[in-house]
Amino acid sequence: MAKAKLTPLAKILIAISIIGLASAAVWHLGLKDMGGDSAAPTASGSAATSGSPAVADGALGSTSNPLKVSIVSFHGYAPALLANGKSLKTQPGSAFAKQGVNIEFVIQDNIPTLTEIFEAKTAHCAWRTSDFWAQGQPNLRNNKLDARAVVVVDNTQGADAIIARDSSIQRVEDLVGKKVALLQFTPSHGMIIDAVENSSLTARQKTKVEYIYINVDEGTAGVRAAFESGHVDAAVLWDPDLALAVKAVKGAHVIYSTKIATNLIYDVIVCNKAVLDKAENQAAIQGFVKGWMDGVPLARADPDGAVDALVKTEEFFALLVQKEGSSFVKELFDNLVWTGIEDNARILGLAGGTNHYERVYKRFDGIYRGIGALSNPKSPVINPSDSFDYRYIKALIKAKPAVVEVAKKPQFTFTEKERDDVTSTKAPVVTRPVIVNFQTGSAQLTKRAQRIIDQEMVPLVESHGSAYFEVSGNTDSTGAAAVNMRLSRQRAEAVVKYLVQQWEFPAERFKVVGNGPNKPLCNENKPDEGLDLPQCRARNRATRLAIVAR
Repeated sequence: MAKAKLTPLAKILIAISIIGLASAAVWHLGLKDMGGDSAAPTASGSAATSGSPAVADGALGSTSNPLKVSIVSFHGYAPALLANGKSLKTQPGSAFAKQGVNIEFVIQDNIPTLTEIFEAKTAHCAWRTSDFWAQGQPNLRNNKLDARAVVVVDNTQGADAIIARDSSIQRVEDLVGKKVALLQFTPSHGMIIDAVENSSLTARQKTKVEYIYINVDEGTAGVRAAFESGHVDAAVLWDPDLALAVKAVKGAHVIYSTKIATNLIYDVIVCNKAVLDKAENQAAIQGFVKGWMDGVPLARADPDGAVDALVKTEEFFALLVQKEGSSFVKELFDNLVWTGIEDNARILGLAGGTNHYERVYKRFDGIYRGIGALSNPKSPVINPSDSFDYRYIKALIKAKPAVVEVAKKPQFTFTEKERDDVTSTKAPVVTRPVIVNFQTGSAQLTKRAQRIIDQEMVPLVESHGSAYFEVSGNTDSTGAAAVNMRLSRQRAEAVVKYLVQQWEFPAERFKVVGNGPNKPLCNENKPDEGLDLPQCRARNRATRLAIVAR
C-alpha cells in the first residue's frame, strides 16, 4: 500500500502538539532498522561506592572507557537512569558505581540503525523491542555484523494498543472497512497484523482493513494527529501518545492492547557481538546487567524518583511533565512492567516454563518477512536461541537461585466466578476459528488435531497471559440440531481438557460452549464473497477460541 499523506489540517495539528513530541516520539522503535541492518562471565569486582571502576583503567567500563548504551526517550528505561544516579553518566554511589562499572547512556531519538551505531562506534549496546529485534538481527548479518540481546528490561502491558473513535468499533473484527493509522514496520504494525491474523475475518475481509501508513518523520505524533483530527477511524499507538490520544478524543477507547496480550512486546538491550566475544569485556557487561536489575526495585519503590530521573536526563520528559504534570508520567508506569531478574527468568524460560522471548522473536520474524520489512528478502533465518546471550542473566540467577521460585508463581490468578462474569458481560476482543478435526460423530482428539491445537491455539493462549477464553464447538447446518449441539460441546470440552492436561493452563481460564449450528461465521444461505457452500460450511465447523479481557 502507498504511504498516506496527511491533509494540511492534520499537519497543523502536528505542529501544535506538545512541544518536542513530534521529534522525540519516534523513540520506542527502530524505524530505520527496516533498511539497515558458554561459560558464565567473570564477576565485575568489588563494590566501588566512590564511583571508581573495579575494572582495570582503560578497560571497557572504566572511567576512561565507559560502556556506552544507545537508548531513546522512553519511560521503560527509568530504572537504568535511576541506577546511574539520575544521570546519563555513572555517578558516585549509584547502583552502577557499586558494580564497579561506568555506563554512559547516549540518547538517540533519531533512531540510527544498529549497523550505523556499531560501525561508528557510537555505542557498544542499544535498545530494541524483542519483536523488532527480529528485523534488526538479519539486517545486521547482511552487513557482516551481529549482536545478541543480553537482558529484558521491560514488558509492555497496556502501553501498546489499537484504539478507535466510534463506539461501533469494539473488537478487531470491526476494523473491516475502517482506516487505521500506524507507523509501518514497527511493533505497532506487527501487533495489528498478529491480531488481524488471529481473528475470525476471512482472507478477503482482512484485505479490507485499510492501513494508513504515516510518514516516519512525523512519528507517533503524526499517527496521533491523524486520529485526533478524525482522518482515520482507528490508530495503533504506544505511550505516551497512546494515553494523550485517548485523553484528547471524546469517546476514544482501546479495543485491543498488550494489557491483554501481556506476553507480546518486550524491550531488550542488544550488544555488539564483537564486544561480547572478548573475554576482557565480560565483567563490564555483567556489571551493566546487574546494575540495571538493581535499578528495577529502586524505581518500583520510588516512582517519583523514576520520574525525576527521566526529567533530569531527557528533554522529552521534561517538556511532557511541564505540559501534563508528573502524575501523567507516573500513570504511564502502570502500563508496563520493569523486568527484574525474576521476570527475566520467567520470560526467558529459565524457570521451567515457555521461553516467551524466543516465541515472540520467531513469531515476528515470520510476520515481518511476510510484509516485506527486511531490507533483503533473502536475509538469513536466525534461530531465536542465537539472538540472546544468556550468560549474564544465568550468572545472576545462579547467585540468587531463590528468584526461580518467584518466577514460577503465576503472573495472574483466575477464578471460575470472574471467568463467568467477564465472558457473560464482555464481548471477545478477537475470536480465532481453528479447524480441529474429529472423526464423524466423535469427540476424540486425533494426533493431527492435537498438533493443530499445539500450533494454533497454544501460542495464542501464551501471548494473552491475562485473558480468559471461550472455547466453543461449532457445526454447520447439516444433520440433527440436537445431535450437533451435544457433539459440539463435547468437542470443545475435549480441546479444553487437552489444553489443561498437556499444557498445564489453569482450567479456570476456559469457558466451554457448544454452539452447534447456532452461531455461524458464514451464512450458508448466502456465503461470504469468494466462498462456495462447502467452504462456508467448513468455516462454520471450526472450533473457536474467543479472547475475553478481564
